[in-house]
Amino acid sequence: MFSRPDDLPDATLIDALRDRWRFTAISLDYQAVGFGSHHWMATDASGARVFATVDDLTDKLHTVQDTAEAAFGRLGRAFATALSLRADAGLAFVIAPVPASDGQVLARLSGRYSLVVHPYVTGHPAGEYGAFASAGDREAVIDLLVQLHRARSGQPVVEDFVVPHLDALRPMIRAPREAWRGGPYAERARALLHAHAAGLDVLMTAYEGLAEKVARRQDRLVITHGEPHPGNVMVTPAGLVLVDWDTVLLAPPERDLWFMADGDPSVLDYYARATGVRIDPDALSLYRLWWDLTEISGYLAQFRAPHIETADTAESWENLQHYLRPAERWPALLSS
Repeated sequence: MFSRPDDLPDATLIDALRDRWRFTAISLDYQAVGFGSHHWMATDASGARVFATVDDLTDKLHTVQDTAEAAFGRLGRAFATALSLRADAGLAFVIAPVPASDGQVLARLSGRYSLVVHPYVTGHPAGEYGAFASAGDREAVIDLLVQLHRARSGQPVVEDFVVPHLDALRPMIRAPREAWRGGPYAERARALLHAHAAGLDVLMTAYEGLAEKVARRQDRLVITHGEPHPGNVMVTPAGLVLVDWDTVLLAPPERDLWFMADGDPSVLDYYARATGVRIDPDALSLYRLWWDLTEISGYLAQFRAPHIETADTAESWENLQHYLRPAERWPALLSS
């Protein structure tokens, strides 16, 4: 996130790092990287560094009935699985959390925030979000995913195919003319929703049908990262590594493959040859739709709620305009 939370003082992080991780930070530097979590680089008196990540659990809720406690539990299982993948399955490319002194990988800072600590990694992203800088790196990531999908480690949460905030989106569509007064982007977001409500309804119906079909194939589930895009792949002196394991799920392999295939469809044949797994086109379409619907639902929920003008809300508005274009992004689906 570009903006640090204003209700989380440095002292809270410093105390948690000292008390839970036995790491005495003498400096905290906020890192405006990624979009979804808050990051700090913490340094101790010896110059040792760790990467501290704080998640707003209210942003991790999936449905209107979901709770911060349940979100905390899902995060904990995801990070614990990442640690098991590295420590037990021997996957060195997994940048797993540093366990706290009690062995836990996730700490609760408050009712709203959680903290996870990772080792500091020297390197640079493998490309911009939309594309790998090197075709060789893209193919190398497929090799990493082959290893990951073969692993059996940890206790990952099983995919339930729920699109976060989708249950709140339907009432918005049913009453698109009701004024929104949550903040500076509220009415603009409502108007955009109203303009594309019919197309969005088609996407949701298509997703539900695909989810019903794909969910029947429980025999195909593997451990998936969830977001192996270039921003989560680091080029390091030791080779490529994968970061941000908060999205780990036991799910169809296409959950990790759809994005890679958008950049280069040949990676699907490469993966199939390496694993003997036949690619499911329905699952590829499902996860492409899941991504768009998750982005749309999340940003609309943000702008329907109270908000202010920040660098983060400005970025959210740009992203919403990018994704909430059903006719342009899904022409074949809408024309049919």
